[in-house]
Amino acid sequence: MSDVAGKYPTIKAYIRPDGSVGVRNHVAIIPIDDLSNTAALGVAKLIRGTVAIPHPYGRLQFGRDLNLLFHVLSGTGANPNVYGAIVIGIEDNWANKVADVIAKTGKPVYVFSIEGNGDLKTIEAAARKAKELVQDAGEQQRTEVDLTGIVFSIKCGESDTTSGLASNPALGHTVDKLVDLGNTVMFGETSELTGAEDIVASRIKDPELRSKFMRIYNEYVEVIEREGVDLLGSQPTEGNIKGGLSTIEEKALGNIQKLGTRPITCVADYLDPVPRNGGLCFVNTSSAAAEAVTLFAAKGSVLHFFTTGQGNVVGHPIIPVIKISANPKTVKAMGEHIDVDVSDLLELKVSLQEAGDRIFNYALRVMNGRLTAAEALQHDEFSPIKLYVSA
Repeated sequence: MSDVAGKYPTIKAYIRPDGSVGVRNHVAIIPIDDLSNTAALGVAKLIRGTVAIPHPYGRLQFGRDLNLLFHVLSGTGANPNVYGAIVIGIEDNWANKVADVIAKTGKPVYVFSIEGNGDLKTIEAAARKAKELVQDAGEQQRTEVDLTGIVFSIKCGESDTTSGLASNPALGHTVDKLVDLGNTVMFGETSELTGAEDIVASRIKDPELRSKFMRIYNEYVEVIEREGVDLLGSQPTEGNIKGGLSTIEEKALGNIQKLGTRPITCVADYLDPVPRNGGLCFVNTSSAAAEAVTLFAAKGSVLHFFTTGQGNVVGHPIIPVIKISANPKTVKAMGEHIDVDVSDLLELKVSLQEAGDRIFNYALRVMNGRLTAAEALQHDEFSPIKLYVSA
């Protein structure tokens, strides 16, 4: 990698047929429904280099909820970190819907159905094709590319007072740098913006986008309020409370520190695509760690930055998740999960810029192939968002 004055930093990455840039080279085994998980896992056990992504949904979902599942599964297969995909379904109609979206990227994708074949025949046929894909993927070479036009995402989890004071502002510096280089950075956690939603809205200069953001936010809050419950313990979480965050408003004001200072130029609802033309983009997501990271990956993020105070361990099967903490106790007690320690910023031993540059430089190493702690520890959490009950 290089960072010559007047030039973009460069990384070694995989260029996909549609021009997108990935930093990993997976062969994904995607089950369409919960009944297909066993077959997908069977293929992954047989063929080294494949990644199965089991999940509990896909039977009797309907409407926007079903469309969101298709969006997540097809987006995962289309993610630039994926070389090719095997799609397995109990029947082939829904499987083909997902595969057709993946195929539009130009990458190889194959469909196998269980009905009329059974698990054993399906596993055999899919495994034979998966073997070919991983061998072909192994010949793909990393190419030196400018660090621009790439999609990233950010989130915080198990936040505490150190998050808003140090790790989130440090990540904000990194976000500014990535946006200035022409990259897209997604953020979300809709309910966790409560108390700071007006600040977020003020950074959206386009009136239509600002109105869209407020509509999405208000609809989310209305869903919560309809249940008539006290969210304390869920928002803030028990971990947040233990870490000194007493209200959702206090949590939100620390949360938005990681957004940096650039204007928000994109607002995306659950099913909206996220453009790769650069900028800071709000995406409507759950605040649950695995659900948010799963949706970000489905929308094209190839690398996720995750700040944590008390110590969140979430990962993802397709995209690397970089863990950042400024809590010295967490760094010491859960050091195997932390990639970037910025606790010296909390102690004022380094500047905000130095801490932010530390995160940025570590991200360059990960994009060039270094495994994150979550990857090495096999944290492969995959959790599609479910909007409502099934039929």
